[in-house]
Amino acid sequence: MKTSDQRVRLTKMLLRRALTELLKQKPVQSISVKELCEKAGIHRGTFYAHYTDIFDLLTQVEEEMMEDFRAALEPLLAAEKGDLTARKVTTGIFRCLKENADICTVTLGPYGDKTFAMKLIELGRTSCVENYSRFFEGATHRQLEFFYSFVSAGCIGLLQTWLAEGMVTPAEEMADMAGGMMMHGIGFLQADKEK
Repeated sequence: MKTSDQRVRLTKMLLRRALTELLKQKPVQSISVKELCEKAGIHRGTFYAHYTDIFDLLTQVEEEMMEDFRAALEPLLAAEKGDLTARKVTTGIFRCLKENADICTVTLGPYGDKTFAMKLIELGRTSCVENYSRFFEGATHRQLEFFYSFVSAGCIGLLQTWLAEGMVTPAEEMADMAGGMMMHGIGFLQADKEK
């Protein structure tokens, strides 16, 4: 049983890797099962034992990342007042992004699923706006919405730069930078010099 589970995980990992490599070159509609299987080094029958088509594979890969992202948001959802720090929230998120670097690269690229990117942003919006309202009682819903829009766009920029550098900066350091920028804006640059 264990060997069978390992084989299934390996097969799915090979298919995911092949899919993300192909999505860097062309849209999902232009990828055939035959081409995908050749790139992954598996038989078509093996592919069809797990997925109905390329879109099913992409959907399942995206759903796995969505679950990882939900789990990364847990510290925000479980935080008590006074216990919420930008680092606690962002460290899990940057770890999730690093573990799913292949999907992030494709999603932000020219052939990425922009609908999926919007689902991730919306999931973050729902969690952040709801929970920030508990911690920043004087802030209006509108202010929280604008703050989230600003922060999420900045985090996408950070992610793009991080991906471009090959993600050599540790997730914790990325979380510290993101948190510092969120909490101190441009003062983050000055605060870093004062250390």
